[in-house]
Amino acid sequence: MNQLLRVFGMTLVGAALVTGCGGGGSGDDAPAPEETAVPASAAATPATYTEYAAARVNVASDSGEPLSLDAITSVPTSETDEPATL
Repeated sequence: MNQLLRVFGMTLVGAALVTGCGGGGSGDDAPAPEETAVPASAAATPATYTEYAAARVNVASDSGEPLSLDAITSVPTSETDEPATL
């Protein structure tokens, strides 16, 4: 009977320790605001447009809202720059 009480007590203490270490955190890790529009600065030059597009490839989501193109009037082009690889 003593051994059964000891095992029960150890189990109870173990469960309390695991429950007490459940996390919580400080809440300082707020998610970054979701980007909703392509910034006008992305269309300043062909190089900045390419950099922006290449950066979005890795963060694009199939379930997210599409980006608004209201700030982009036309895609920048150049007759002298070499073609860039995305």
